[in-house]
Amino acid sequence: MPRICDYEGSRYRTDFWEGQNRSYEDAVERVAMQKMLPPSGHRLIEIGGGFGRLVDLYQGYRQIVLTDYARTQLEDAQDYLGHDPHIIYVVADVYNLPFVDNLFDTLTMVRVMHHLVDVPAALAEIYRVVMPYGTTIVEHASKFHLKSLLRWFLRQQPWSPFDPQPVEFVELNFDFHPAWMREQFESAGLRIENMRTLSHYRLDWLKRNVPTSLLVKLDGWAQPSGNWWQLTPSIFLQAQAVKLNQTPATRLFRCPTCKSSQLLLTEIASVEGQVFICAHCHHGWSYRGGIYDFKTPLILDEDALAVVHNDRATL
Repeated sequence: MPRICDYEGSRYRTDFWEGQNRSYEDAVERVAMQKMLPPSGHRLIEIGGGFGRLVDLYQGYRQIVLTDYARTQLEDAQDYLGHDPHIIYVVADVYNLPFVDNLFDTLTMVRVMHHLVDVPAALAEIYRVVMPYGTTIVEHASKFHLKSLLRWFLRQQPWSPFDPQPVEFVELNFDFHPAWMREQFESAGLRIENMRTLSHYRLDWLKRNVPTSLLVKLDGWAQPSGNWWQLTPSIFLQAQAVKLNQTPATRLFRCPTCKSSQLLLTEIASVEGQVFICAHCHHGWSYRGGIYDFKTPLILDEDALAVVHNDRATL
């Protein structure tokens, strides 16, 4: 099992975004998303959605699935977004997503890739859950940008930006070479259609002294240059999942343990909320407070497992 960066209990919304002088970063990411994101569709998933910062961009979709590895992040998202019947909240592991194949017509993942130890494994799961020729939009942190090049030439950093291999500069924080990342996408069956480079002007002096609206406009003009060269710390990739003759999805969830989609929804007196029990391997997963939790299986007694043999609602 790869090491996982867990934001459980963190105050990501207030400690990193709100009041932290990141209006520029938020705005330029929105510019890129609006240019790359299909405006409407049936079902969209955001992996590592945190407190739901970008969910307002997805309102053209009939169903939005917001996932995160940390339940507390999704609880923050519920507070931030309010009640919206179109949003489904799911605690999930990107390396072992609890969804059936070919489910989503659009997938987004922003500010997550830089925490991933096993990029090929994550991309394989992304490819699996996206329907044939569905759209995938993924952001990644780049090691090959102007500041890292300057630091390298001045001998102020130990790793080379020219080395194609990922660099873990802080525990569970990775920068990736753009060429290496393109190779991973192609190997996973994700055909890159568009690239945008972001945060051309991510300098504290500029953010303090130049109006944010002007910086955002300039960045938006420069972003399409990502199709020819990549010299910024953040890169957005838009790709299509190239696969043919795949069986369309008829259900939503599958068991993370045995991959069966036969999940039975029931209530058990000893467990708060409701429980999905896998009819195949008998692992249980909770649904409480409006959040589906597929992170840690529940330990169920024999009486609880008896419901597998009853006719209950199947999702």
